[in-house]
Formats: sequence, structure tokens, C-alpha cells
Amino acid sequence: MTRSELVTAIAERFPQLVQQDAHLAVREILGAISASLAQGGRIEIRGFGTFALNYRPARIARNPKTGEKVAVAGKYVPHFKAGKELRELVL
Repeated sequence: MTRSELVTAIAERFPQLVQQDAHLAVREILGAISASLAQGGRIEIRGFGTFALNYRPARIARNPKTGEKVAVAGKYVPHFKAGKELRELVL
């Protein structure tokens, strides 16, 4: 499902919302999640899952084209872990 499909689904499910209101709601929710992760925070949505940051330590990699060694700096990457209810729905 894309962002625009999510906006359309919300607008159809709640007829009192105009499509633009649904778009604003989705944009604000995703923006809040992004901002919290950018500040190093963790987001927990009960029944859905958690968004957190995982640290990947620095390492030496290889350029696949030349075989040359390349130093890759350590970094934080976003990580999603599905909650119990979501995992059970997917089974």
C-alpha cells in the first residue's frame, strides 16, 4: 500500500473527512514518527509494532567492481519490529 492509497482508504472509511484532511493526518503521523527517530527516539504503537534505531558499527567493505577495500563508517538505521497482534494477523 502506498501513501496515496492509505490516504484514499482513510477518506473512504471516514466520509466526514475530506481527502485533503486524510492526507494531512497521514503526513502528520509519518512526520512525527520520522522526527522522533531523527532525534534518536523510539516509537511504540500497541498492537502494531515498534520503530527504533539499530546501530551498525564501522567496517571494512569491498568495492564489487574493483575489489578495493573501502572503509564504511558506523551509522544508525531505522528498524521496525512487528507487535504480537500484527504477527498473529499475518499468519
